[in-house]
Amino acid sequence: MTRVQERTTPIRGRVLRIHRGWLSLRLAPRTLLMCLLLALAAASAGVFGMTTGDFPLTPGEVVNALLGLGDGPTEFIVVTLRLPRVVAGLLVGAALAVSGAVLQSLTRNPLGSPDFMGFTTGSATGAILVIVWFQGSMAAISLGALIGGGLTMVVAYLLAFSRGVQGFRLVLVGIGLSSLLLSVNLYLITSSSLHLALAAEAWQTGTLNGRTWNHLLPLVAAMAVLLPIALYYGRRFSVLEMGDEMAATLGVRVERTRLALLGISVTLAALATAAAGPIAFVALAAPQLARRLTAAPGPNLFASALMGSALLLVSDLAVQRIFAPVQLPVGIVTGGIGGLYLVWLLVHEWRRGR
Repeated sequence: MTRVQERTTPIRGRVLRIHRGWLSLRLAPRTLLMCLLLALAAASAGVFGMTTGDFPLTPGEVVNALLGLGDGPTEFIVVTLRLPRVVAGLLVGAALAVSGAVLQSLTRNPLGSPDFMGFTTGSATGAILVIVWFQGSMAAISLGALIGGGLTMVVAYLLAFSRGVQGFRLVLVGIGLSSLLLSVNLYLITSSSLHLALAAEAWQTGTLNGRTWNHLLPLVAAMAVLLPIALYYGRRFSVLEMGDEMAATLGVRVERTRLALLGISVTLAALATAAAGPIAFVALAAPQLARRLTAAPGPNLFASALMGSALLLVSDLAVQRIFAPVQLPVGIVTGGIGGLYLVWLLVHEWRRGR
């Protein structure tokens, strides 16, 4: 007879059940406080980001324009020209963070993110094919990114499948696919015309520059459908983190649930990539930073989404202010921050013997 020792984390807070338990939420004071602070940070970064440009504005003028109290030119600059960039940062950051949180929970690995597992790179491959070969519209680019990410997920899942899918094996297969697809992306860019190569390379860096409402419509539709589904599956994350055998014993259909959650993660990452390009490391860092701030078990999808939005908007604000008047892609800043975070993460995990 085997005795299993478990280290349990005390669960604090009040449980809120909606519609006879169909949806239950645990309200922890620390988590609520951190979510409010992250929302405030994202809103502040967005407002200050809209003050920067060829026509400088004050934060008060931006707020008045958003409330419909500004003059005509100011409202045009804020609402028509600059607000789509901020909304893009909010949505793309949230989508990438939720995608990363789902993958890290499924693989039980801090490196489980669409960046490392090739899903973002596969989405970029599909989008670059549409840009370079077909010069397609934003809807076509989104469809190409979704197909590319979906095919990458299917290939990674099949290669990693052996009487089930182990998280560590899925991460390793994803890293290999990411390297392969990166070479494909470079080939597509270098073999195209100069004009298309420059457009694809600029997009591949990851940027919020020039975002319009048309760039965001597919992502908005996906988030409106998929986020409630991800929250519905939230109660199963903790069970899956206990291992496939334990989850199956507790009545969870492991492979079906894993495939559904992988589909949600890949779709969010693919459409975020289509909207702003492959922005690096937000999906990796945001869920872990949110977990450390809230000190709560599980993937913390809502806190992760707010962390992703705040992280991306703060990075975009930094790139606007530091390199003004040049409009550099935000992917440069997130890549630098993410590289430092990855080094710290690897050293931290090595010291813990993991």
